[in-house]
Amino acid sequence: MVKLLGAVFILAATTWTGFEASRHLNERPRQLRQLKVALQSLEAEIMYGHTPLHEAARKLAKQLSNPLNILFKVFSERLISEETTVRDAWQQSLDDIWKLTALKQGEYEILKQFGETLGRHDRYTQQKQILLAIAHLEREEADARERQGKYEKMVKSLGFLTGLLLIVLLI
Repeated sequence: MVKLLGAVFILAATTWTGFEASRHLNERPRQLRQLKVALQSLEAEIMYGHTPLHEAARKLAKQLSNPLNILFKVFSERLISEETTVRDAWQQSLDDIWKLTALKQGEYEILKQFGETLGRHDRYTQQKQILLAIAHLEREEADARERQGKYEKMVKSLGFLTGLLLIVLLI
């Protein structure tokens, strides 16, 4: 009876681990799409609304879901409350939420580079920088969707099969 209960726990734990890894693969393309939409909204706020950057970031934070809304909320708060540059506020905000995201190092570099140019140019040059960041994110999203398609089922199955292997080895 104890062996059976232990086997069920092992199988449940490894299967859950596989599903968590699969969820991570599923979250990355979703967060990249959300990020692209956020940058498009930021572009519209800057170009057509003539909205100050802190106000545009605050509006974006209200429109997005976790964890990306935290990025824009913290960024907006840092711009208002701290004596800092836009680049530093963006970098610190990005570092604060990065572990909460499903994004990879490539996306981090794109967003970091975007932060280097944020608020430093006129509206038209800023628009070009936003469009460049969106183009890079689209490339990363295509890669994320490809990886999701390749590995999502495999990771789920691998979790379950690892549990079965452990049970066989322990019994």
